[in-house]
Amino acid sequence: MHNKSKLIASTIAFVKQELIDAEGGHDWFHVERVYKNTLLIAKTEPVDIEIVSLAALMHDIADSKFNDGNEAIGPKKAQQFLLENDVDSSVIEHVTQIIQNMSFKNSLDVNTAFTSKEMEVVQDADRLDAIGAIGIARCFNYGGYKNRALYNPEIEPNLNMTKAQYKSSDAPTINHFYEKLLLLKDQMNTKTGKRIALERHNYMEGFLKQFYAEWDGIK
Repeated sequence: MHNKSKLIASTIAFVKQELIDAEGGHDWFHVERVYKNTLLIAKTEPVDIEIVSLAALMHDIADSKFNDGNEAIGPKKAQQFLLENDVDSSVIEHVTQIIQNMSFKNSLDVNTAFTSKEMEVVQDADRLDAIGAIGIARCFNYGGYKNRALYNPEIEPNLNMTKAQYKSSDAPTINHFYEKLLLLKDQMNTKTGKRIALERHNYMEGFLKQFYAEWDGIK
């Protein structure tokens, strides 16, 4: 039987090492924020704290965006690490299922079948980090990383993207607000997640209003 607090400490050390060269929006600090959000939301939800903690810490261990679109690497790495640390097989199965199914792009796939209360909590925690002030910063950081235009009035957001289109999109960064970030408020699962998301959503709407005013030379 493993020691739970020792396992969390080992997982943190493992994830920090794995993400040492990660892009700024998907680095250890992103994971740490999601982990903190997870613990906050879990206070008011009937979930297994060990499962949500492990899933939050390892949810971006090998993001498919940085691995040629391969979505199997992350869950495999997490599974291998947990096996090496003698974690119960039912815990390993649950954690890897969460990592595999929680992303926004997978919510565009009608075949995503797995769900659990634990996944809802980690999913909310991750989505909170995609909105608000930090969400804006991460969005533009990733756009810069991919050398995308900030905004192009001639390129309309695509509001009916398939998962494949979403993964291959190279649209201007502002479009991502309409294609993902502004949609997240209504996709939150938990009471705490919904409350925090509303505040962050309103902040993003204020930012966009200011952005367009500056773009058009109004103020």
